[in-house]
Amino acid sequence: MSRRSKARQVALQMLFQVDLNTDANATIIREMIEERLSDRELQILAWDLFSGTMEYRTELDQKIQKVAEKWNLNRMAATDRGVLRLGAYELLHTDTPLRVVLDEAIQLAKKFGNANSSQFVNGILDKLVPQERRDADK
Repeated sequence: MSRRSKARQVALQMLFQVDLNTDANATIIREMIEERLSDRELQILAWDLFSGTMEYRTELDQKIQKVAEKWNLNRMAATDRGVLRLGAYELLHTDTPLRVVLDEAIQLAKKFGNANSSQFVNGILDKLVPQERRDADK
């Protein structure tokens, strides 16, 4: 697992934590990130991914819900929901290369989701890719 993949994994775990435990605050999340990652650079990356996803969560949820035909966001598995939010944040609000975002999301879905999670996540995120990102990736 690459270093940045580890930071994404921890960010996903923190999103999962907040999704299931709304009492988890920023201080607790920062402490948990620091416990899981000893490298300061990775701590910062994990925090940036987590906090960015949380900052745009309402917007991300709306966009995910719009393209998730026949799927209600609240009925999705919490792990899939977290991977989708994290992936959507990176697609829409960072300059992380498109292929990296999709590959990392698929790997997280395989690791933490069920047998169908990676295909589900790939299908939803593919629909969220802005056309200019597709064009730039060619």
